Amino acid sequence: GRVSREGPESSPDTAPWPDPPSDGPNGVRRACDAALAVWRGEAARCALIGRHGLAVLPEEGARVLLHCNAGALATGGLGTATAPLYLAHEAGRDVRAYAGETRPVLQGARLTAWELSRAGIPVTVVTDSMAGALMAEGAVDLVLVGADAVTLDGTVVNKIGTYGLAVLARHHGLPFYAAVPLTTVDAQLEGSAVPIEERPEDEVRAFGDRPTVPPEAAVWNPAFDRTPPHLVTAIITEAGVIRPPYGSRLRDLAQGPPGLVPDPWSGRSDP
Repeated sequence: GRVSREGPESSPDTAPWPDPPSDGPNGVRRACDAALAVWRGEAARCALIGRHGLAVLPEEGARVLLHCNAGALATGGLGTATAPLYLAHEAGRDVRAYAGETRPVLQGARLTAWELSRAGIPVTVVTDSMAGALMAEGAVDLVLVGADAVTLDGTVVNKIGTYGLAVLARHHGLPFYAAVPLTTVDAQLEGSAVPIEERPEDEVRAFGDRPTVPPEAAVWNPAFDRTPPHLVTAIITEAGVIRPPYGSRLRDLAQGPPGLVPDPWSGRSDP
């Protein structure tokens, strides 16, 4: 049940990584060193996100609705959206999670619920369509998600269903937070310009090998959606909790707060 600050099962210093092979003609050792440096940097960022994220959790009985998977399986160390929960649990605080199943691939049900259960954090899986009823019942205190991209205006691009949760949270007067490393901030695109991947129809047309959609019906299956900044209460990063207006603050931080987390590529030649 105890969670280390670097991850549910291990830390960067104790993880069972093999010794990198001696360098050869293809620079194998340098490639391994670079990969480990990136991983350690990610773990450090996630730990900082967790520490800053503790400030947005209620001191007693925090009930958090999560979406998709932004844990150790998707990021590094403690994950991003899960990091505050791990640290709260480690500190002995009462924290409970609701994991939205995240149709159609079920990352919340399959991955997030599994991670939190292994760490000893109480977690309840709900279908995506139950989120509004859950909020109306007063069962959650806040929504906390990760993100695949955040633009300078504060638009959060994340797994499909995130936008709907933000709308529901606003309607019910609940805070909606995104937990992301600053490496997720895209300084080149406006929110509306971020392309959205469309996934194969078969993810929706069947459950396992059992068809659930008539063959004559069309299917729309975007992988992500865009949550506009006016619905985002704050963005939790390794540099702190950033509140709107986001533009200049995100721009300054995305350029690199000095000394926060060492750049794993600094001083390295390409492997």
